[in-house]
Amino acid sequence: MKNWLLPFLGIFLLHISISNSQEIKYSKEHDSLLKIYHTIPNDTAKASLLGKLHLAVLYSDIELAKKYALEQLELSTKLNYVKRVAFANYNIGGYYKNVGQKDSARYYFEKAKRIFLTSDYPRGEVIANNALAILELAEGNADRALEMINENIKRRISMEDSVGLAKEYNFKGGIYEHKGNFQLAYQYVLKALEIYKKIDRPIDKADALYVLSSLESGFENFEKSKEYSLEALSIYKAYGDSFYEALLTVGIGQDYYNLENYEDAKNYLLNGLGKAKNIKSPVIEGMALRNLGRTYVKLGKIDEGIRNLKSAIKLNEDNDRPMALLRTLNNISEAYNQIGNANGAISYMNRAVILSDSIEAPGLLAAAFEIRSKALKQKKEYQNALRDYEQFKFLEDSIFTVKKNKQIEELRTIYETEKKEQQIAIQEQKIDLLEEKAKVSHLQKLLLGGSIGFLLILLGFGYYGFRQKIRRNRLEKEKVAAELAFKKKELTTHALHLAKKNEVLESVKLKAKALKEKEGASGYQELIKTINFDQQDDKNWESFTQYFEQVHKDFASNVKKKYPEVTKNELRFMALMKMNMSSKEIANILNISISGVKKARNRLRKKLSITPRESLEELIITI
Repeated sequence: MKNWLLPFLGIFLLHISISNSQEIKYSKEHDSLLKIYHTIPNDTAKASLLGKLHLAVLYSDIELAKKYALEQLELSTKLNYVKRVAFANYNIGGYYKNVGQKDSARYYFEKAKRIFLTSDYPRGEVIANNALAILELAEGNADRALEMINENIKRRISMEDSVGLAKEYNFKGGIYEHKGNFQLAYQYVLKALEIYKKIDRPIDKADALYVLSSLESGFENFEKSKEYSLEALSIYKAYGDSFYEALLTVGIGQDYYNLENYEDAKNYLLNGLGKAKNIKSPVIEGMALRNLGRTYVKLGKIDEGIRNLKSAIKLNEDNDRPMALLRTLNNISEAYNQIGNANGAISYMNRAVILSDSIEAPGLLAAAFEIRSKALKQKKEYQNALRDYEQFKFLEDSIFTVKKNKQIEELRTIYETEKKEQQIAIQEQKIDLLEEKAKVSHLQKLLLGGSIGFLLILLGFGYYGFRQKIRRNRLEKEKVAAELAFKKKELTTHALHLAKKNEVLESVKLKAKALKEKEGASGYQELIKTINFDQQDDKNWESFTQYFEQVHKDFASNVKKKYPEVTKNELRFMALMKMNMSSKEIANILNISISGVKKARNRLRKKLSITPRESLEELIITI
């Protein structure tokens, strides 16, 4: 999963927030709305209607959409219609965002948010905040975008806005995809999709399907990605959404490229290129040209491929799209390498190395070093080629380490989410118990106030109380079971975190040793000592022991009573076996080799006097 190669997320993020304010989305009623427009005076109704006209053509004729938004702003300002002044600014911001002018888009979105805030219209404020979060992510500020969307989710829930909540979930999935947390991305997009299915919003469902297709592409499940894209494309076509129709057509072309079906890829990409030109979207046009260039190269039409790639480079430069520019520079250099034009490849790669380093794109920088290394090798500049190849390998290893850290972060985030959900479940059970107690208390008061039929009521109360006692017992058992399950999850997550941490530290230590041997620097030994100390840190084990004893009470004391000669390290080993951890996981946690695990098992068998026919695991489980 090469997250830096995902091509479509950025354009999705630059586009999706517009739909948050739509009262009519991808409308086919432009002509009927226009007839009404010509028959009504310049009043507040006309100002509102201009907003609907803007939305009706936003994805089919963006310049006309801008015209309606500017007219709405002018009329609403004259009428002092504050709410529509805010929406007009928001709509103008949407236009600039769709044509790639982020600074202008930010100006109008922030202006809209301020007006919504002063006019006490929270729904509008949330919509503007969503658009600004999308701009944050487009500029690489994923954590800030996530913070803003989490705030929006709270407000959508308080407003009981299920449609808006689904949009926030969908976007949150996009943020997690950008951060490389694909599992979390899937969870939130599926949440959005479930809401859209319940409320029958096909066009919003298409938005969620679009993100799912991008996720599948990241997982390299290109057939599934194509399936989602085709389903979404059919919906966008039905609703007359020219923007997304062009985007998905290009996306399906890329899926065919990745599936090595280059003829179908070419046909879809040419179709998508034509649609992008019709709607005047330089961003989608640049994507189509880049992928078309790569496809022609695969079809053996190198000159045609290079021509399309050069056009894509110009579009990406003109529209300030550095990530897309970097990918295209890498693609054209590969094409030049293929025809033996090493100088051409190197000239483009020199630009790519400088650019990727300046915007902190390690994945693309690694690819640039690898491609330039091949070109230098063609020129028989072997020393420089080796230097670039070593840079490529170093970056690749660093990316792998970052990926490992992201996996740990994702594991922790999922654990924290489950922890909160578990706590909520326990609280709900406590509330149930309190409600049952309140019912019993109320019934007792009724009994005290009655005199007729006292015995009959008393018998009924006794029966009711008996049933309530059974129910309370059941709820208490469920509560205990839920708490135990929660503690087990806590314990397992902590153990896995120890294993991952030691695995990453061991990898860093090996690299440090290799660099020491290569460069002979004295500081590396100190680094290795620090890592060794951290791998053996007893504080981590103290935390682990606390979690373990909550789940497996008195395990350590029982072991000491039966087998007093067992050491502290052997007790740790037995605790991990009690949790049914694999030999590899135990090795990572204890910072020993697999063979070391085998030796530890044999020593433990002798110390516990276990015969060859007896199972060490079964003995430990019974303690």
